[in-house]
Amino acid sequence: MAVVLSCSAVSKQFGIAPLFQNLTLALHDGQRYGLTGPNGSGKSTLMRILAGLETPDDGVRAIRKGALAAYVGQDSFYPDGITARQVLMEHIDDPLRAEVEASRAGIRDLDAEAATLSGGWRKRLAIVAALVREPAVLLLDEPTNHLDIDGILWLEQVLSSSSMTALCISHDRYFLERVTTHMAEISKAYPDGIFATEGNYSKFLERRQEFLIAQQKLQDSLAVVVRREIEWLRRGPKARTTKSKARIDEAHRLIGELADVTERNRTSAASISLNVSDRKTKRLIQGERLAAAPGGKTLFEGLDITLTAGMRLGLVGGNGSGKSTLLRILAGIDKPAQGEVRQADFLRVVMLDQNRRLPDENATLKQALCPDGDSVIYRDQTIHVAGWARRFLFTAEQLVQPVRQLSGGERARVLLANLMLQPADVLFLDEPTNDLDIPTLEVLEENLIEFPGALVLVTHDRYLLDRVATTVLALEGDGRWGVFAEYAQWEEERAQRKPVAAVTPKPASSAPTSAVAAKKKLSYMEQREWDSMEEKIFEAEATLEAARQTMDDPTVFTDPQLVAGASKALDQAQQAVDALYARWAELETKVG
Repeated sequence: MAVVLSCSAVSKQFGIAPLFQNLTLALHDGQRYGLTGPNGSGKSTLMRILAGLETPDDGVRAIRKGALAAYVGQDSFYPDGITARQVLMEHIDDPLRAEVEASRAGIRDLDAEAATLSGGWRKRLAIVAALVREPAVLLLDEPTNHLDIDGILWLEQVLSSSSMTALCISHDRYFLERVTTHMAEISKAYPDGIFATEGNYSKFLERRQEFLIAQQKLQDSLAVVVRREIEWLRRGPKARTTKSKARIDEAHRLIGELADVTERNRTSAASISLNVSDRKTKRLIQGERLAAAPGGKTLFEGLDITLTAGMRLGLVGGNGSGKSTLLRILAGIDKPAQGEVRQADFLRVVMLDQNRRLPDENATLKQALCPDGDSVIYRDQTIHVAGWARRFLFTAEQLVQPVRQLSGGERARVLLANLMLQPADVLFLDEPTNDLDIPTLEVLEENLIEFPGALVLVTHDRYLLDRVATTVLALEGDGRWGVFAEYAQWEEERAQRKPVAAVTPKPASSAPTSAVAAKKKLSYMEQREWDSMEEKIFEAEATLEAARQTMDDPTVFTDPQLVAGASKALDQAQQAVDALYARWAELETKVG
């Protein structure tokens, strides 16, 4: 396979310390690279250099003649007044193809103003805008941030089924496992500043472990040799012969090499330990028959939920399904459209929302970590701000750096540092993993598992969800919801494309509603409709799947009329399925 995009011996420096030096990476045809590394190691900067958007201080970036590299950054913003259609038409002069690609991504309304779309839909639009350009190389910086589960699965399918070369910066371990053919990690732990290997994420972990073990053995053997040479130097050999001079030079070289290897082998991880209160109350928050209907659209209804100490609840669902809304209702920030939320007396609630805005972009890191004075109070102990910063992998030199210059991951660590200072009975975390590097994610996971209070977690990180959540609550966004033991159970349920009945947690002694009682709540015609509803939905979804396969058939694109017909059939099939689900939900409320 030929090289399509590469950088050779590139270096980049901001301020005093270099991000990376003499770094080399080559992308070949058809390879799908995953790129990881500690926060602040320069991943995004390297990608921008590869995209041709930034110039390295040293080294060369090269792209094959005639090849196009399309770049999608971490955040996607659009000016006011620009529609989604106009965004796509900036990159393609075929409106029919723009509609087809948007439809495949789930974007139905191309006349919607792009700036008003949610973060997840803006991200999908940005990726589609890159795809319609038919690039030789697709460069994606944290593409799963802001995407819901459906969006991530769509992107996984797009990348896995494509022959184009791709480079994705990501800390989503399931995404990396499923998509990548090659992996690379930027870190000062490696002699060349980067470690690249063939295989997906699990293969990368195996080979990286082998490399680190070899590095540790090298350090140990060098230490033995250096100790012997230091003893020889201490005896004060006369450097009069060429042989003695050569040995002295070699001894100093070995000492320097040992120092380099030791420094590379020194690993650091953020020190995260959540600050818990001393509350003894078991039941913390209880919600009864909760409903939310912003703008008149019912997101969920009839939801009973009790949060107790030790419970870790994961919320899943598509963009706009009501996850953040439920989070804010349970936290007492917003009121439900129906139902009631009761909190234990003097409850300490701590919330991290997904906006992650720091109060003052011009403030220094020291001011962001410690607004008042030079010390923080953590678990009744006074800690100097420099020591507090070290816990989150910040150097003393960075304390005077404006927060606007911090990377996304470094900003996330600042917010985590502030979060830890607040004693909590209940933690509400809305997408806490965005921008965090994998070592920090692993430390955060361990602390969330050990947190003795209640936790409500909204995240697209399926690995984190599987490790942390003891219960998964799925919101469908149309009033329906369901409770599952784990994320995989919900994913399997959705894959079967069966109607998921709303499940209300009840005490074990509660008797289920009998079939006879259910029938009494439906009229004769409604009962007949209810009895045939599941079969109708299966038939409608089969029609929808056939329409999708037709749309994916390359031969359709040879005739504009065929494309128009296929697109219309797909929309009609989708509308039919949506109508059946809406009617099913309506009847379900009567069955109760």
